[in-house]
Amino acid sequence: MRIPYYPGCTLLTKALSFDQATRAAVAALGLELVELADWNCCGASFPLNVEDMLALAGPARVLATARAEGKELATACAGCFNVLKRTSCLLERDAEAREKVNFFIEAEYPGGLKVLHILEILRHRIGLEKVRAAIARPLRGLRVASYYGCMLLRPQGELELDDAENPQLMEELFEALGAEAVRFPYRAECCGAYLLVSSAQVAWECSYAVLASAQAHGAEIIATSCPLCQFNLDKSQMEMGGQRGRFQTLPVVYFTELLALALGLGEGEAGLGGYYIDPRPLLEGKGLFA
Repeated sequence: MRIPYYPGCTLLTKALSFDQATRAAVAALGLELVELADWNCCGASFPLNVEDMLALAGPARVLATARAEGKELATACAGCFNVLKRTSCLLERDAEAREKVNFFIEAEYPGGLKVLHILEILRHRIGLEKVRAAIARPLRGLRVASYYGCMLLRPQGELELDDAENPQLMEELFEALGAEAVRFPYRAECCGAYLLVSSAQVAWECSYAVLASAQAHGAEIIATSCPLCQFNLDKSQMEMGGQRGRFQTLPVVYFTELLALALGLGEGEAGLGGYYIDPRPLLEGKGLFA
């Protein structure tokens, strides 16, 4: 199986290990991600001003490029998935907007492209039974809290990935990998997102609420698919040590890194390095990472 793949800007810079683990893990499961030719930034956030057609030019050009190659496009980044799928939905239903945007990008996006997240490809295209059969290093004894954040699930009517209030996709994946999936109330709440730029303290408080909730429910590690969430949750813990006396740090990694680890891939493919809170001592203690 081969499918066009949009890595996005962050996965080829700050979240390089996310991209590497994603490509390696799905390849081990029989799916080749073919990087989209001549792609550009998606814009990172979907424009909420309905008159701001120019802000749609970036993601629309990605969609047009992908549509010229086929009818599907895969991505792993929650932010990219949100922007690309919502842009596709808008252009599908609004012919006038589509005409304007096509004029801006000097290309034709006719619609008909299915934007897929790697999680739904694993669940519905590859299948969890095949994932189970490929496990070389079960994640037994590891209590993983899946963190979805805002952009992967909402708005539910457009993204259609999972239940925005009670998602299960990541939990089902980690249970298939042999881990204990920790379900906690804040797994679909905001980490503070871009508030980090204007009010770091507010962002840290949002992140603390997520981390404390995961910890209170027994999590040892958090997995996400959003680079911004990963950064906020990981970096904020450097500030919390002195402010929150009882808080114990939790490593925050990408879900495909743990998938790659369970599939028996090497350190270079699984990543899991370079974070503020190093996950490797925990994984070594579980006998999962040498």
